[in-house]
Amino acid sequence: MPLRHTLLALLVAVFWGLNFLAIRISLDQFPPLFLAGMRFLILALPALLFVPWPGVKVRYLLGYGLGFGTLQFFGLYLGMAAGFPTGLASLVLQASAPFTVLLGALVLKEHITARRATGVGVAVLGLGLVGVSRGVLDGWTPFLLVLFGAFGWALGNLASRKAQTDRPMALVLWMAVVPPIPLLTVAFLVEGPEEIGAALATSISIAAIPAWLGLSYTILFGTVAGAGIWVWLMRRHPAGTVAPFSMLVPVVGILAAWIALGEVPTWLELGGGVLVVGGVIYASVRGTPPAQPAPPPDPGPLEDVKDVELAAASNAAPEPSPQEEVSRLR
Repeated sequence: MPLRHTLLALLVAVFWGLNFLAIRISLDQFPPLFLAGMRFLILALPALLFVPWPGVKVRYLLGYGLGFGTLQFFGLYLGMAAGFPTGLASLVLQASAPFTVLLGALVLKEHITARRATGVGVAVLGLGLVGVSRGVLDGWTPFLLVLFGAFGWALGNLASRKAQTDRPMALVLWMAVVPPIPLLTVAFLVEGPEEIGAALATSISIAAIPAWLGLSYTILFGTVAGAGIWVWLMRRHPAGTVAPFSMLVPVVGILAAWIALGEVPTWLELGGGVLVVGGVIYASVRGTPPAQPAPPPDPGPLEDVKDVELAAASNAAPEPSPQEEVSRLR
């Protein structure tokens, strides 16, 4: 990718890394599924009223909304509400990158180079170390929920790439129309009107201001700005080129959770994070191109003259025989 596009991908990593801290703050006030549904409901209303249709096929919009919007945040919010650490959630969710590379090869027939496959493999190994560490400490359910969210993100990546829209921000905003119905329906069935009502009643207070600020951040930077830039990049580059940059999100997420929440990862989790970052860097940097054979030496002036003489001789008409000359004179 060009340098400008690489910098945009890194900016998205910063937005999404801090996004996990904002989610954690909001989860202190609201139930997880209701919070996820409200996040997209607030975006859906202005999209329906003011944003023009992004000019994509409906099936790709539905695929993007169900993958990126519904499945991703269903798994992520439930996993974090179940106690999965904020910083490590930002790490495990980046399993979307190897999922995207694999699905891109299977569904979109994108080529996976040996270098990219090696880098993604190293990153997957790092994610595995984190999973083992948290599975031993807290059980496997929160980890698997976040991993399920990563798979949903990968499905959304492929759908957004197939959409091929010239208006990525419109696609992101219209995508927000899809998640509220399934998320809020499940929220009312699972979390219940009483829990949701109590959360809304206590949210009108000074103590709830951080939760509303966290929700605002997830909407403006986590979804509108972050996802808008991401879709723009996915449209211009193969999924396997863009997706590995999402593995840089945990660098920001783990540091932010460490500083703000005092979450200190174990050495095994830090080792897994190093493998993730190293894998994405290795997969994203192009290897040295193979050496091209040297062109033949430029012929000197004498060779040029010889070539002209040979060409003239080959194109000249053959000298007529005596019989042909006699026939011509007749």
